[in-house]
Amino acid sequence: MTVSRRRAAPPYTWEMPGPYQYATPTALEYFSSLVAEDASLSLLEAAASIAQDEHPRLDVQAVLAEVDELAVKLKRRIPADVVPLQRLRWLNRYFFHELGFGGNVNNYYDASNSYLDDVLRTRRGIPISLAVIYLEVATQLGLRAQGISFPGHFLVKLSLLSGSHNGEVIIDPFTGKSLSREELDEMLTPYKRSQGLVGEFDAPLGLFLQAAAPREILARMLRNLKEIHSTAEDWPRLLHVLNRLVVLLPHAHEERRDRALVWAELGQADRAAEDFEAYLHHRPDADDSTAMAERLERMRRGEQPRLH
Repeated sequence: MTVSRRRAAPPYTWEMPGPYQYATPTALEYFSSLVAEDASLSLLEAAASIAQDEHPRLDVQAVLAEVDELAVKLKRRIPADVVPLQRLRWLNRYFFHELGFGGNVNNYYDASNSYLDDVLRTRRGIPISLAVIYLEVATQLGLRAQGISFPGHFLVKLSLLSGSHNGEVIIDPFTGKSLSREELDEMLTPYKRSQGLVGEFDAPLGLFLQAAAPREILARMLRNLKEIHSTAEDWPRLLHVLNRLVVLLPHAHEERRDRALVWAELGQADRAAEDFEAYLHHRPDADDSTAMAERLERMRRGEQPRLH
């Protein structure tokens, strides 16, 4: 995975003399521009922009500059001829010990753990948000760092190629610990059992250590927030997250279905109907297509389908 360093122009209002005037893009429009193409997708910027739904006045460029400053401070300390393994040791000591980044064990399911500006301020987050910042700093140090969408716990993989060392290191961004194959196997066991991946159906560990693309990482961040807001029945916040997921994953039609259900909960029948129709058009053979069609029909009769 190559992390793009391209950054979009700040979404500020500006005017030209005469009749021309350009309005400030909405937070969703800004996000849409960032994730339009995989080749130019800046993971850090798109991830930071997610917080604009909660912090509308957030200056995303200031967040990026703060991460840059953290990287620059460390780069100044490291001799140019240091091999990758030593760079990694410098990075881990700096990131997890000196700066104090770590997991929010006391309030793991707080939505703020997914907002990079809050994570930078408190030095606390969940594995994936900590990983996004760690990946950026590692990349600026010249390390080949990649995110791993490991079941139940996001991880970071670093490829260390030098004359004296040739291998990979897996880091838990929640604790800063390097994980052995035995520890990874132990972490994976509950998931394998739940999926029936045991015995003759066993899957090799390497299958779960593949690098995650930026779009996949963003989707996992948003789905974490989706779960938090859904559990809390916070429909307005959930709608913001689903709007981003629909933009990010235009072919994940289940997100459109879920947004229809939230629109219905918010009393927006026309918008709910539009999303229901789109879902049924693209997924006519889905297991829940009959149930969704019935909801749509009740809505057309003036009834309000609800989530509960």
